[in-house]
Parts: sequence; structure tokens; C-alpha cells
Amino acid sequence: MRNYYLCRMEKKVLVTGASGFIGSFLVEGGLERGMQVWAGVRKSSSRKYLQDSRISFAELDFTDSDRLEEQLKQHKLEHGGWDYIIHCAGVTKCRDKADFEIGNYWATRHFIETLMRLEMLPEQFIYISSLSIFGPIREKDYSPICEQDTPRPNTAYGVSKLHSEEYLQKLKDFPYVIFRPTGVYGPREKDYFLMVESISRHVDFAAGFRRQDITFVYVKDLVQAVYRAIDKKVVRRAYFVSDGYVYNSRTFSDLIQKELGNPWLIRFTCPLALLKVISFFAENIARLFHKSSTLNLDKYKIMKQRNWQCAITPLEKELGYRAEYPLERGVKEIIAWYKKEKWLWKQKRAKKF
Repeated sequence: MRNYYLCRMEKKVLVTGASGFIGSFLVEGGLERGMQVWAGVRKSSSRKYLQDSRISFAELDFTDSDRLEEQLKQHKLEHGGWDYIIHCAGVTKCRDKADFEIGNYWATRHFIETLMRLEMLPEQFIYISSLSIFGPIREKDYSPICEQDTPRPNTAYGVSKLHSEEYLQKLKDFPYVIFRPTGVYGPREKDYFLMVESISRHVDFAAGFRRQDITFVYVKDLVQAVYRAIDKKVVRRAYFVSDGYVYNSRTFSDLIQKELGNPWLIRFTCPLALLKVISFFAENIARLFHKSSTLNLDKYKIMKQRNWQCAITPLEKELGYRAEYPLERGVKEIIAWYKKEKWLWKQKRAKKF
């Protein structure tokens, strides 16, 4: 009987996009805090990082609004709603730029409208956005981007995330909390891993010769920030998230090189004009084969941007956030994880033989 009442008292949290890099860590963060965690996944989603027996699953199809409504209706009938929703589902790579608007803005809007119709609104709806909604601003004085700045996104991804934010902010009394992380890295992440792989193959690549200020946040620090917002019960706020430090373009690669045992490197800096041409051809060749390319014109704009500083003082003052993973500690952990999981090409090659 005692266990029954304890279960009844557990707060329920839904994490959408739970099979992804950030989503899987948000699921773990909820479990660590004693919450009843529901992982929002597609039927086809991998559950490789969702093996804990305490996880409950909710199949949610954000590509079909009618089906999504039926799924949510059924969930309400069988399990009720959720106290908190962390909306991490979305798209980061698309063959067609219009798909960013569909997968990020429209999917989020349909989700919220359905929750409203079914009277399933949570106490907090936490939206994982991105620093990229602001675009290349404050590049003359390299000062931190702050919440008073006017967003000027220059990528399809950034535009779609901004539209989602604007929609949330216009809803009367809607209990949103928005997080705008800078570059998120950690175990299981595949984009920054390409840099690790390149350095392990003795090549270090940089974009442009002008100063570039870069910021990072380790995935567990982003998780910490999200659950602090839940603990503090804040609503209708937006926060930037980073580790609080500013790095130059060489710092990350130098730390990776160190953790890999200091392999010899050929360092190559690509002029931005050349990078733009390469990105153009990479994007269009991939389109011919109906694929998305990691290197494309939007990725070029991201690499071209010189200032990624952001003001996290509100996050620190209002939520008590303190990053636990400066870049050196974070890189040490990810390289250890890549080695353990045998992601590095040398390990894969050795495994074959």
C-alpha cells in the first residue's frame, strides 16, 4: 500500500524525441530525480539508449496530426496526462529546407493545439530551442548575445525554431519555458564526433581566418538546467545555456588531440569563399541522390558565424545554474566514451581484423 501511494505522488514527465542524443539524457535526468518518465518515441525509433526498466513509452507520431490526436486520447484514457512535458523532438537535418518548418514549427504547433483540445496541458511545457535563432549578431564587438537582442536567424533550422518560440510566446497564459543552448556535445552525439574522427585520422579543419568565439554546453549541464527550471516552477521565460566560458576555434581540437594521445596533425584552414563553394556542391549533389548532406549552405553559415557568446546570467541568478563540465572535463568524458564504445575508425578497423 505504501508503494502505491509513493507511485501516486511521483511527478510524471514526458520527454519527446527521447531516442535522440539530448532526449535520451533528459530521460536519464528524470529517472535520477525520482520522476515517472515517459519516453515519447516513434514506432520506428531506436531504443538503444532507453533500456532502463523504469522508463514508460508513449508512441507519438508528430508527422501525422490526426494520428497524434488519437495517440494522445488513448494515453489520457489509460494513464492520464503529464505534469511536465519536455519537447525535444524536431529535425536538425533535412533534404528540403521547407521540411524544417514542418518538422519543428508545425509539429510543435499541432502538438500544443492537440494538448489544448484534449485538456492535457502540463504545469510546464519546456521547449528545447537553439542559440541559432539569433543568427550572426554582435560580430563587431564580440559581446554576448542577450535576450533583449532581436533575432536574425540566417538558416532554415534557426528560422523554424524562432517561429516555434514566437508561437509559444503568443499563447495567453501558456506555461512555456524555452532553452536556447549553444553547441551541445557529449556521448552519443554524432556531429562533433566527426571532428574527433578527423583528428584521429590526423586532419584538423578550421573555417575562416578571422577571430571566432565559440561556446559549448555539455549535455548533462543542459539537463541540469532543464530540471532546475522544473524545480523552481518558472514559466514564460527563455534562457541561453552554455558552460559560461568562451573558447577560440583551436581550443576544442587541441583538447581532442590531447585526449587521443597527441597524434600528429595536418592543420588546414579553409577560406570561407572556398568553403561556400564546396558546401553548395555538397548540398546539391546530395539532393540529386535524395539525401541530406552534413555539409550544406546552412552549415556553411553556421561555420562562418564568428560570435557564439551568450549571456547566461539570468539562468545562473534565477535557477541557480552552475555548469559542472567545462570543456576540458567534457572532452575527457566524450573521448573515453567513444573509445569504450569503439566508435573511432582505428578501433573499427582493428575489430575487422
